[in-house]
Order: sequence, then C-alpha cells, then structure tokens
Amino acid sequence: MSIEISKTHSLIKDALDYRAARQDMIASNIANADTPYYKPRDISFENALKAKEAALYAKDSNQLQMATTDSKHLTPSAQNSETKATLFFRDGHMARNDGNSVDIDVETTEMSKNSIMFNALIQANKKDGAIFKSVIEASQKVS
Repeated sequence: MSIEISKTHSLIKDALDYRAARQDMIASNIANADTPYYKPRDISFENALKAKEAALYAKDSNQLQMATTDSKHLTPSAQNSETKATLFFRDGHMARNDGNSVDIDVETTEMSKNSIMFNALIQANKKDGAIFKSVIEASQKVS
C-alpha cells in the first residue's frame, strides 16, 4: 500500500523517470561519438507530461468536450493520446565522412541542461515532502 502525498509527487516522479532516460540516451550518444553511421537520438516527453498534468488536475486545454445526447453515441476516447515519450533522431548537424553526426559540444550542453532540470526536480520533490511533513507535524500539535 502506498500513500499518495500529493498529485505533484506523481508528476515529479514521472518527470524524474523521463529525465533519467534522457540522461542515458545522451550518454549513449557520447559513447557512440566514434561509431560510423551513428545518428544521435533524443527523447521528447514534454507532451506526455502535459497530458499527465491535464489528467491529474482535470484541466481541459481549451478543448471542447464531445457531447453525447443519446446512449447509442460513441463514447469519446482519450482526449490526448500523447501519454508516452517519443524517441527521435536529432537532426541539424553535419555528418562527418564516416556518417556519424554526433556533436560532442551539443551532447555535453544537452547533458548539462538535463542535469540541471533533474536537480531542480529533486529540489521540488524535497519541497513537496517538506510541506507534507509540516502538515503532519501541525496536525499532531492540534490534537
């Protein structure tokens, strides 16, 4: 049995999982910097997180809901089908003579940005837990 601290905790957990997967992908790109015909890969998960956020907080992002006035109407499927991260090949860099298009400067920059975002998520998770802890402590003083 798990205790859900807050809706934010679940969102942060998913974001940390995606950030960890992206870190592994960037590390793989750097490791294959000398592999002929290797194309750098990346992961896009912002849309998946937005879909999860909308589901958690019941936001409808300016979309009209489908009206069903009869029981024979089809039920609408999920409004947002982008609930999973997508992998893609990163373009825009010139391939070397061996067909490899990994740019170490781009990869290290992306790794640094990803690491900063990972640490920010850790801090947000700690803050979320501290708020939960302060509520528990305050409730103990009341009784």
